Amino acid sequence: MDSTLARERLQGYEHTTHDVTNQPPPLAPYDASGDRALLEGLRREGAGWAEEGLRRLGRRAGSAEAQEWGDLANRHEPVLRTHDRYGNRVDEVEFHPSWHHLMRVAVAEGLAAAPWADDRLGAHVARTAGGLVWGHTEAGHGCPTSMTYAAVPALRRQPELAEVYEPLLTSREYEPGLRVPTEKRGLLAGMGMTEKQGGSDVRTNTTTATPSAEPGVYTLRGHKWFTSAPMCDVFLVLARTRGGLSCFLVPRVLPDGSRNTFRIQRLKDKLGNRSNASSEPEFDGTVAWLVGPEGHGVKTIIEMVNCTRLDCVMMSAALMRKTLVEAGHHVRHRSAFGKRLVDQPLMRNVLADLALESEAATTLTLRLAGAADRAVRGDAGEAAFRRIATAVGKYWVTKRGPAFTAEALECLGGNGYVEESGMPRHYREAPLLSIWEGSGNVNALDVLRALGREPATAHALFEELALARGADARLDAAVTRLQDRLAEGSEAGARRLVELMALTLQASLLVRHAPSAVADAFCATRLGGDWGHAFGTLPDGADLDAVLERALPEGG
Repeated sequence: MDSTLARERLQGYEHTTHDVTNQPPPLAPYDASGDRALLEGLRREGAGWAEEGLRRLGRRAGSAEAQEWGDLANRHEPVLRTHDRYGNRVDEVEFHPSWHHLMRVAVAEGLAAAPWADDRLGAHVARTAGGLVWGHTEAGHGCPTSMTYAAVPALRRQPELAEVYEPLLTSREYEPGLRVPTEKRGLLAGMGMTEKQGGSDVRTNTTTATPSAEPGVYTLRGHKWFTSAPMCDVFLVLARTRGGLSCFLVPRVLPDGSRNTFRIQRLKDKLGNRSNASSEPEFDGTVAWLVGPEGHGVKTIIEMVNCTRLDCVMMSAALMRKTLVEAGHHVRHRSAFGKRLVDQPLMRNVLADLALESEAATTLTLRLAGAADRAVRGDAGEAAFRRIATAVGKYWVTKRGPAFTAEALECLGGNGYVEESGMPRHYREAPLLSIWEGSGNVNALDVLRALGREPATAHALFEELALARGADARLDAAVTRLQDRLAEGSEAGARRLVELMALTLQASLLVRHAPSAVADAFCATRLGGDWGHAFGTLPDGADLDAVLERALPEGG
């Protein structure tokens, strides 16, 4: 056939195979704070004054610009530069500009250590709520902000150091780059705790600290195994002295402007959390200042652990909410077999079940933040509740995250398995939060330790559960089962015990604070036995419409 004639015949068919139909529009822009459970919890836990700022942050988090920052920060991963062009050791990590945009907003919005300088009731709750919202962008940059937040209560064990560094750690100014800490407008803090031979068992640490002629100043020698955010200005590090395991403050740059010895041997090639650099630093004559008494290193970092574990719960809950919103948006706009996916009964069941899990996680997170806020203000009962409930929440919410994210991804079908959807990044991120700050076993055993050594913790937990007594027979029965299991106290059964603690605690909060449709469906499926092992097994009669109307943001 003549080529000209062929082109004429085909001209009317050009591009017909590229028509795009039955695909959802972009989600962004959207309001990441459009979550009733979040806003109700914010008010209930004493931070209603922060709502206007939270809504503003939610709109920014859901903007196309901020969503692109999160994508780019993970596509263009940090790069380690150990030496300059002349051969001088510099040990610097270079980040994509999007990372710095994310960090600048997070610090300015008080998501680092700002609450420690804020006397308003609910300041720590407001920070946690901000993390739940800003977490819709990406998770990696939450690591340095979390460690900076956690460093302040530990540093206060050495008042003369806290006097110098706390005002800079609590600043809302983000100033990257390695310079003399006291010459900067704001600082970030990291942690160097674990070593290759022990991991969470820091008692096996071999990094040594040798006292110098100057009181309180030591030199460190050793190798750390998992030190994230190595570009931070200062680090709290565990090292062994004659008095035992101790805590030290290690600045990257010394007061005279010279570089402290902080040799970054490599960056970890991680499953997820790709935007955040995690490193192996080596100390060799590294100058450090003692924080707290010698031999009290573990006691010094306990407050840090309470803070960072709360943030693990918060970030996991944020990830659940983000993937729920993504799944909800997709099924509202995608059709199959003659109906929108959201109107298909089984898909509706799946989405409602995910909504229940997300609301339970968000409600528990804000309750833990409220306990933290009141504990730092001297409430002994809340301190005891925080001690046990944070470990319980860290175990359970972060354990639910990977299964939740996988189910949300599946709502998008093959589209969700493609990197461009963003869901694979969320899926890779989810397991991290159950590992960092103590894996599942570490947290479950920590709950047993608290029950054995601090009886006030069990009393505080059951006082909390008693607030919902008589409101739901299934919850009452679960509390009775929990009391019976406490008597066993075996290590082998620790996970079953902590799981039941978490479910009864979440159920009690929903019974007290959520609409009856939400509380009833949760109790029926998590406590009452009318459930399946996969999401999407809510029983006949569950009010799916009420659950979804509450959970999904308006519009979309």
